[in-house]
Amino acid sequence: MTRRTLTPTPTTLTATPTTRTYSALARCVEPVGAAEFLEDYWERRPLAIERNERGGYDDLLPEAEVDEVVCSGALRYPGFRLVRAGEQLRAREYTRDIPWRPTPFTGAADVERVLAEWERGATIVLQGLHLTSPPIASFCRSLEEALGHPAQANAYYTPRAAQGLPVHHDTHDVFVLQVAGEKRWLVYEPALELPLKDQRYRPELGRPADPVEDRVLKAGDMLYLPRGWLHEALTSETDSLHLTIGVNVVTWLDAFRAALDDCKDDVEFRRSWQSGNGTSELVEALRGRLGRDDVERRAREKLVRTRRPIRDGHLRQLRALDGLDEHTELERRPTVLVDVVERDGEVALVFEGREVAVPSRAREEVLAVVETYGRFTPSELPGSLDDAGRVVLVRRLVREGLLQISGA
Repeated sequence: MTRRTLTPTPTTLTATPTTRTYSALARCVEPVGAAEFLEDYWERRPLAIERNERGGYDDLLPEAEVDEVVCSGALRYPGFRLVRAGEQLRAREYTRDIPWRPTPFTGAADVERVLAEWERGATIVLQGLHLTSPPIASFCRSLEEALGHPAQANAYYTPRAAQGLPVHHDTHDVFVLQVAGEKRWLVYEPALELPLKDQRYRPELGRPADPVEDRVLKAGDMLYLPRGWLHEALTSETDSLHLTIGVNVVTWLDAFRAALDDCKDDVEFRRSWQSGNGTSELVEALRGRLGRDDVERRAREKLVRTRRPIRDGHLRQLRALDGLDEHTELERRPTVLVDVVERDGEVALVFEGREVAVPSRAREEVLAVVETYGRFTPSELPGSLDDAGRVVLVRRLVREGLLQISGA
């Protein structure tokens, strides 16, 4: 069995430009360019961007929406939690179970208690918003495509004159997006450089010295913190809502583990440690699997394979299939990370944990679909399929969630 990632060839397909070129990374760091950010700041040092742009992040999570969801009682633990002055409040103090047959709703927010704790200074943390909010999920997916690492999102709604968390470091890189109000951030040099996921901060690692950054973030501002940089945040006389977008970096340690796992098809690695020819041959075999291209390929394959579907509006897409023909305008879903591979004479689209195999005669059409980020019609696709074959192909790809019908 052969498996190789196909390198798409340039096509002459005319496409209507979309907003895809304006990535989440560019939005976070502008006016600093994405290339400059990756060269000078990524994993190296903090970056603060002052915009003071009220409503600048309201398309992701407006303050009014947080107010509405908190007061509706729709929140359920662990989708939210309360934190006050660094202490996690016990969930049973602000949640309740709602009787329902055949199974009760557990961990539902007790609105009266949540509001009372918030007034007493507790921060409301909305967790895993990349799993529940389509706009934030799309934003995180754009970051994943730009950076090549998984992303996640939480929101922190802190009342005035309060502190949510004490001095700590994160074990993932963080983009702080100030949505509403103000929050003062104190940033300190790392006590442990680039900590791993299980290397949480504790005072024994070293107390922070004088802050290297003392800044008040206002609506529209952004603060980037590499993992390991100590920080704490406090509100002033205004309530504060901010998003933290965490990037879980794939490290060289992860790359070595993945390469070693790749060695399971080598019988020498399956022998007991007492037998075999010694470690030097095994080390050389492992070295041969740690080329930059190999590491990049494994990281990309895992990222593509583990992304969950983001299918907003897909029910309407399925109904719109009834009117699809060779002149229907289509476009790639911007939230899909996809690879094209060739295996045993078939071409397969790999995305969201699935493989969609198509006949090799549709190879050119598939590559054009993957490489085109604007609108196109089936009749404009290059390749040897006739219009009827192209319609069959794109119909399937709409159903699978790779394509969407424009305006449906």
